Amino acid sequence: MADKCTLEINSGKIQGYAEEGLKIFKGIPYAEPPDGDRRFRPAAPKKPWTGLLECLNYGPMAPQRDNPLADPSTLPPQNETDCLNLNVWTPDTDDKRRPVMFWIHGGGFSFGGGSGTDGANLARRGDVVVVTINYRVGILGYLYIQDELANLGQQDQITALEWVRDNIEFFGGDPENVTIFGESAGSVAVCTLMAMPGAKGLFRRVIAQSGACHPLGFTAEAGVKGTARIMSEFGFQGVDLNALRRTPVEKIVKVSEKMELGARARGAAFPYGVFIDGNTLPRHPLEAVRDGVAGNIELIIGTNQDEAKLYNMSYPPEKDFDEAKLLKRVTGLVRVFGHGEDKAEEIIETYRQARQGQLPTDPANLLDAISTDYRFRLPALLFAEAQSRNQRKVYSYMFTYQSPVMGGILGACHALEIPFVFGTLARWERRIYPARSAETDILSGRMMDAWTSFARSGYPSPGGPEWAPFELDKRKTMMLGLTVEIREDPFGRERQAWKGLLS
Repeated sequence: MADKCTLEINSGKIQGYAEEGLKIFKGIPYAEPPDGDRRFRPAAPKKPWTGLLECLNYGPMAPQRDNPLADPSTLPPQNETDCLNLNVWTPDTDDKRRPVMFWIHGGGFSFGGGSGTDGANLARRGDVVVVTINYRVGILGYLYIQDELANLGQQDQITALEWVRDNIEFFGGDPENVTIFGESAGSVAVCTLMAMPGAKGLFRRVIAQSGACHPLGFTAEAGVKGTARIMSEFGFQGVDLNALRRTPVEKIVKVSEKMELGARARGAAFPYGVFIDGNTLPRHPLEAVRDGVAGNIELIIGTNQDEAKLYNMSYPPEKDFDEAKLLKRVTGLVRVFGHGEDKAEEIIETYRQARQGQLPTDPANLLDAISTDYRFRLPALLFAEAQSRNQRKVYSYMFTYQSPVMGGILGACHALEIPFVFGTLARWERRIYPARSAETDILSGRMMDAWTSFARSGYPSPGGPEWAPFELDKRKTMMLGLTVEIREDPFGRERQAWKGLLS
């Protein structure tokens, strides 16, 4: 039985537990319940309580659809009332003022929670304070109503960051040295927070894993259209927020899931998400960062080599996927830029020639590579370019470790790097994640050391291979796999194939 420990923070007394050199507090409420009349309103900071609040177990998750990468039996319950909570792992509740690493989970702004990543090994190895949070997702967190409502999930994250600012010293952390990091939607979130006025001054550094601010996203027009589809699905006449407040949360989750999965199957945009509203998010994050709105923020940003293999496993191309079908899919991508088959053929041929003799060039693998670049790698590079205009400490990485799970079909797929960052690989395979081994331990250790070193000082080189800043002329990128090394402009020919399209 772990030893109990108590701590008094601004809101009241909490009880956590001590385990293997850490003090751990789970399910700490950072905001008032976002239900009833508070549904579809910005989070209100948690009011003080009396007595001792037990924080021994993960708090409830935000209402959401099933997480395809998680075992449901291991997850906390879902509860709209108590979902805005967070977790803290700290080496000690002293006055040492350690770096703080604030994790924002992914899940397409549709699912996930702070319980999905155990911060113990990262906190212990790096002597840092790790915080993970829940925030509202799906329609409850990312519904857009012009001039009235937007980006509630992002505002939840800001409220949690304000809690860190006001309380993290009690946990041995430094409120002036906060690094926010996240993966997938969490990575989009941390990049977006760089451009949100409400988040200014709440963090010093950002680590963005497999997600950036796609130049075609965030438009208010898309938000308006998405909301119209949502209201129609509920059978409401026009935009009726009051009716939606009275709707059972279970029905809202079902509609969120139906519309999200339908959009994924069609390759269409979700009807909810992060949108420019002129208030919480005044401009496209990429444009704002390019203009220096976050010039003081140091950044690591990167992607996995085969991001799309995870998605194409869930929504695979036809079994007889051939050159004609590849051309059709890529043509669909370039049509949004006003181009047709000629440009699609040019891109396909560039990828085929660049990979000849080094990587598979069959139609399915070419689709994986092109989809990965369009959706993940190129937006990340654009974001690195934008921030490097104003900040020298910008670093790029590519995660290249190939998962042996499922016969190796996943490659270095989306989300594969997460347990390497947190040091949570197990002795057995878990879904897309390989079993822990000597080689995964080495890579995981290097990544944990780089991430925590960056959080401490802004330099991700704690004694291993030296990282080099990303610069437009060299585009130096740390390759993180069985070999860890710096390369200049990896997959540069493929990147140049999109010149004039994504910018």
